[in-house]
Amino acid sequence: MNGVMFNAVLKNACSEMGGMMSAMDSSSRNAGKMLDPLTLTYKSTRQVSITTELIEIISGASALEAAE
Repeated sequence: MNGVMFNAVLKNACSEMGGMMSAMDSSSRNAGKMLDPLTLTYKSTRQVSITTELIEIISGASALEAAE
């Protein structure tokens, strides 16, 4: 009887671990799917900001050059 109970507890623990592993795998995949578009948006926004700053610097230099 002790062996049967131990076997049942062991199977339950293994089943729980398998369920947790499956859930974590699914969560990791979903996080990756969310992260890709956010990364693209971040990089695009950063590029616009850098381009705007460069345009301002070049415009300022051109204005100083024209004033001379």
